[in-house]
Amino acid sequence: MPDPTIYKRPFQLLQHLIRFNTTNPPGNERACVQYLNDLLQAAGVETTILAKDENRPNLIARLPGSGTAPPLLMQGHVDVVTTANQQWQHDPFAGELIDGMVWGRGALDMKGGVAMMVAAFLKMQVEGITPPGDLILTILSDEEVGGDFGAKFLVEEHPEQFANVQFAIGEFGGFTMQIAGQTFYPIMVAEKQICSLKLTMRGPGGHGSSPIQGGAMGKLGRILTKLDQNRLPVHITPEVRAMYEAIAANVAFPTSLILRLLLNPSLTNQMLGVLGNMRPQFDALLRHTVSPTIVQGGHKINVIPSEVSLQLDGRLLPGYQPQDLIAELSALLGDDVEIELLAHDPGPPAANMALFDTLAVILRRADPNGVPIPLVLPAVTDARHFARLGIQTYGFLPMQLPPEFNFSATIHAADERIPAAALEFGTAAIFELLTRFG
Repeated sequence: MPDPTIYKRPFQLLQHLIRFNTTNPPGNERACVQYLNDLLQAAGVETTILAKDENRPNLIARLPGSGTAPPLLMQGHVDVVTTANQQWQHDPFAGELIDGMVWGRGALDMKGGVAMMVAAFLKMQVEGITPPGDLILTILSDEEVGGDFGAKFLVEEHPEQFANVQFAIGEFGGFTMQIAGQTFYPIMVAEKQICSLKLTMRGPGGHGSSPIQGGAMGKLGRILTKLDQNRLPVHITPEVRAMYEAIAANVAFPTSLILRLLLNPSLTNQMLGVLGNMRPQFDALLRHTVSPTIVQGGHKINVIPSEVSLQLDGRLLPGYQPQDLIAELSALLGDDVEIELLAHDPGPPAANMALFDTLAVILRRADPNGVPIPLVLPAVTDARHFARLGIQTYGFLPMQLPPEFNFSATIHAADERIPAAALEFGTAAIFELLTRFG
């Protein structure tokens, strides 16, 4: 039986989790989830396992509160992305502690975060501390491939498990980010929405020996060129405005001025041009985006296709609908293309910021030199599934990282790793939240 006092050593807990190969696909999270189930039960915690597939289970653990606050959800996934075709310095599934860092796939995304949450939860249980409201710790499968066996399954089939929950913590946020010499702690409050689209181009077909001008393939080429050479219109959402204004208020001139001018749509593109290597992280939050990813055309080399399709990974800003993106694409691409909505994972219309100040106070207390700011995530997490139940997720997995540590570039990459000290920092911050979220 696992030793519950491992909560005092969160880096060791992470080492155990990394050693379960939960690469998704196929996932195979069962052994990892069972380990956490045994660990929690050894501490006397009530647990429930729910699964759409027995090899892809989800664990729900509960710690009763005093009833002075609504329940708080802590959600994290234990599946990880592949290490195929990556060159690692150390075995990605050994969980080695080297030079103060725990190395391995999932160290950041997000077994490290799970280790923090489980450690803080166990500390509450083992030390007999009653939280203001019930704590619901949910360990999920399948986040990396959409959540059909994880969060989406629980929300659709077992919503009663999350009754009366208003707020949750999960990935990503709370890690240190350096901008213009200032340390920030971005707390995720919103994320862009998945909006997958299919473009269809049609034209005359024929034998490959007789070239056709103006056919479907030619239209595809023109469409790709337009997408490559143009950006969609700028939109300043309330969440992004709050984020950029908070950064601008804490950096020196001229960066502060540039960030404020970014929020003027008539100047946004000009200001992005002077941001240098910071441009990508700001640009995607100021507009809907599409990335061409899949082309489907002919089936024989000597047959000119009369129909060609192009799939787009579209991302909507918070508060917008698919028709908004479709209208912008139609205006850009013209009448030679048919646009079809393939999938839309909606998010909440606006962020509920009621818990933000509590999280910010915790981070300021932990690091007086850091500045907590709201973060809009250009990607998606399991938060979008829980949003369907009216639950606001905050990305709150605090990590105090060395200035040279590039958090975003290390996720999903070779040599993924996390400082052991960052795990202790995050566990302490989450524990403080669990004692005072009411």
